[in-house]
Amino acid sequence: MKTNKSFTKRIKITKNGKIVARKPGQNHFNAKEGRSTQMGNNRSQLLTLAPKVSQRYIGTASPSKR
Repeated sequence: MKTNKSFTKRIKITKNGKIVARKPGQNHFNAKEGRSTQMGNNRSQLLTLAPKVSQRYIGTASPSKR
């Protein structure tokens, strides 16, 4: 199955195979949040996907993405 490129551009696959992505909704409208909240939202978070979903979206990703 082909890789969903729009999804793979938003994630990073670590050398151990973990899927890491940014939290959504952190691009703008953050001025009223505290600094610690802003910095905390800047961190990536670990995604847990079912094997079927992972195969569907990541499928044949290149080794650099895996």
